Amino acid sequence: MTISLSKGQRIDLTKTNPGLTKVIIGLGWDINKYNTGQDYDLDASAFLLRADGKAKGMEDFLFYNNSNLYNGAVIHTGDNRTGEGDGDDEQIKLDFSKVPNEIERIGITVTIHDAAARNQNFGHVSNAFVRLVDEVSGREVLRYDLGEEFSLETAVVICELYRQGSEWKFQAIGSGFSGGLAALCKNYGLDAQ
Repeated sequence: MTISLSKGQRIDLTKTNPGLTKVIIGLGWDINKYNTGQDYDLDASAFLLRADGKAKGMEDFLFYNNSNLYNGAVIHTGDNRTGEGDGDDEQIKLDFSKVPNEIERIGITVTIHDAAARNQNFGHVSNAFVRLVDEVSGREVLRYDLGEEFSLETAVVICELYRQGSEWKFQAIGSGFSGGLAALCKNYGLDAQ
């Protein structure tokens, strides 16, 4: 049975699901009735964070053009440029057994590509969700429906996975940012230039 989370909730992943090492993080969304004359290209990313809450460099930043970190510890499965169709629009695969020990948190984010130029924001996006699936069994472990109406934000931290001792946990975040990817990178200690 899938566990449904609300903003701010945390859940044990590996402790309550023994043997869970490979997961798929599926992200999905729909576009509201708004039409800016261009496709909405939303992009999923992951920031691998150290004890100080910061990424060290590009080796800790996963996106469609840097799609495999730490020999398959974190993999981006591809860029969906329209968000058409049902189900996951983009996916990130995680293998907890390969994540380096110095990585304590993994921030999962979604940004709107060229949001300013296209006059687009998360106020135009609805039904956004993240779900975590056991890659081996195909079982959906948890789901977090954002359900919030964002307005002018162009980037959202959807969730974080974090290490506590030898176990991994999940936290539903749902925090919006203005300034798109550059703002997220700055938040996580990277220079977006």
